[in-house]
Order: sequence, then structure tokens, then C-alpha cells
Amino acid sequence: MPKIVFVMFLFWVLKTTAAPLIIPSAPQLAVEGYILIDSTTGKILAEHNSQVRLPPASLTKIMTSYVIASEIKQGRIKLSDSVPVSVKAWRMEGSRMFIQEGTSISVEDLLRGIIIHSGNDASVAMAEFVAGSEETFSELMNAQAAVIGMPNSQFRNATGLPDEAHYTTAADLARLTSALIEGYPEHYKLYREKYFTYNDIRQANRNSLLFRNENVDGVKTGYTKAAGYCLVASSEQNGTRLISVVMGADSERNRASETQKLLTYGFRFFETVDLYRAGDRLRKVKVWGGLHESIQLGVEDNLALTIPRGQRDQLTARIQVDPVIKAPLTKGQALGTLTLMLDGEILVERPVLALNAVAEAGFLGRIWDEVRLFFTELISGDTSAV
Repeated sequence: MPKIVFVMFLFWVLKTTAAPLIIPSAPQLAVEGYILIDSTTGKILAEHNSQVRLPPASLTKIMTSYVIASEIKQGRIKLSDSVPVSVKAWRMEGSRMFIQEGTSISVEDLLRGIIIHSGNDASVAMAEFVAGSEETFSELMNAQAAVIGMPNSQFRNATGLPDEAHYTTAADLARLTSALIEGYPEHYKLYREKYFTYNDIRQANRNSLLFRNENVDGVKTGYTKAAGYCLVASSEQNGTRLISVVMGADSERNRASETQKLLTYGFRFFETVDLYRAGDRLRKVKVWGGLHESIQLGVEDNLALTIPRGQRDQLTARIQVDPVIKAPLTKGQALGTLTLMLDGEILVERPVLALNAVAEAGFLGRIWDEVRLFFTELISGDTSAV
């Protein structure tokens, strides 16, 4: 017997004829690799060489700060902890926070040194504090990469200084940044800070988009001769958060301008629509042989989609459920499928679940429902709508 199908429009259709859907090609950038994603849904809006392994330079420090944020959340270290500065950390070359060997600095200040100053010295000091050595800290970085799902990344240090065995991809960095923003929102607020002063030295955040685009609130720049100029940026507008990764630009100016091209394209032509929340009641259906005569159906997790801007009124949903649903039922039991479509194209399918349990009725109740079910099927064949 086929499943019962309910079709509903998610939103009131204001026009009988939809406006023509025109989505131009994504801009082509003069860089080694790039990607643009919707952070909420993970939808890829533009990409080129996004799976190619490239040296990340100081984009590495996104993972460095992610590991530190994880350690703080798990209670192993605190923002107020005092971190001793080793000779190795003090002697680090490249971008620096200008910490001094033999002194002690708080975790909170070192985090600002890592994120705002892109300090190699601060990164090594924290790596040694968390794991005893930078080499051991890199093992934590790789372990976190495996958990996040970064299959083309390998970290050998906490700074991003050149190492042939130290690499990642634009796609992996976008996934890492999304995990950072979602998992550690308070920690992520550090990435929007424009200046930090330590030891009477005031340095500006190297992410120039923070000063040019009020919607950009992160994330990190990087440069080495091998990596070129790199930038991971995140911006939020009207409930849509985009993450862009640009790797291998030929100048600071171009890494910013190419990033802005991606963000402009994404916000101009796409939007994130929140459709359902976990536990929302999507449909009530008949239950046979149960202590309750009906059950509410919903989805397990929040459901959002990335769609072309202005097309949300054209979204439709179809719910297919089993034609006969009998008790006992457990909470979370799959009883059908939710299908979301746009212009006849299936965008996503999710199981619809029982939002509560239904126990079996007593013997007489079950017998009575079996009789009712027999005659209901005989007369109409429609057994699920309430």
C-alpha cells in the first residue's frame, strides 16, 4: 500500500508567476584556491581548487585557537591562568606579540596576541602551556581536525611557519571556521577586535576587512612566501552567515578585494531560510490500537536551507507517511519522510519522527480499532489523516 502524501506550501505564494531565476556564475579569483560557504547549512556557493592541499601560513592559528578554546571549555585551563614564556617562544621570528622570556602572561592576553597580532611567539607559548611542547600540541591539532572532519589537513606546528608536511585546504579551513563559530561563540568574539596593546605596543588586526565592512567579524590572515597572501573571512547579514577562504593571493590588497568579491556574490544572490525547529509539530496522524488516537510528527534537528535570494515563496514541502500507523510507538521513531523542493527539484529529504511515545491500548481497544480500520480501508482507503 503506498504511503499517504501531504503537500503543503511553506509560505503563501504572492504571485502566480515566479520571477525568472537568474544566478550568474561565481566570480573567478586570481588566487590558488578559494571557497565560499553558508556557515549554517554548509552549502558551497563558490569554489576553485578547494580540495587542493596548500600551505596555510598563519591561517593555522585558527586551529591553534580552536584547541585552546576546547581546553578552556573542558576546564583544563582558564583565561586567567598565568603562562610562562620560554626562550623558544621569545625567539620566534615573523609576526610577534613581543613577549619577553622569563615573564608570565595570562591565557586571555596570549589569545589576543594569537588572534589579533598573529603572534608566533604567543602561539608557541600557549602550545607549550597546553601540551608541554609545540610538537605535542600539533598532535592535539590533528586530533581536532579528525573530529571536525578535515581529511586533507596535517599540522606540524602552532604558527604556520613553513613545513612541507604542514598543509590544509580551503574546504577544510571553511569547515574549521564554521565549527569554531558554532562551538565557541564567546571565543569567536575575539576575532572581531581591531586592536590590542601589549607591552605598550599597539598593533592592529591584520584583517583589513574589519575596518572596511561592518558586517565582517573575522577571521584570520596569513602570509609566507610559500603560501602567498591568505584570508579567511566571515560575515553575517540578515540571518545569513557566509565564510570565505582565499589562499595564494599575490598581495594584501588582492586577498581582501578577492574576498570581498566572494562575499558580495554570496549575499547578493543567496539567503539562508530557517524552516523548522527540532520538535516543531509538522503533522498529526491517526494511531490505531493505541492509548492515544493520534500522534504529532516532526524533525529531529533544526532545518535550514540555502536558496537563491527571493525564492522562499516558491518552496514546497511534501510529507509521506505510512498509511497505517499502529501502536506501540516510541519517541523518535521514523514514520515517514519530509521532502523540500524548489521548482520541482528536491533540495533535501529528512525523516519525520514521532514526537512522543504511544503505548498499546488494552485488548478490547485493540480489537475495536482493528474492526474500525477494516471498514475505514474498505470505504475510503484514507487511514492517516486526523
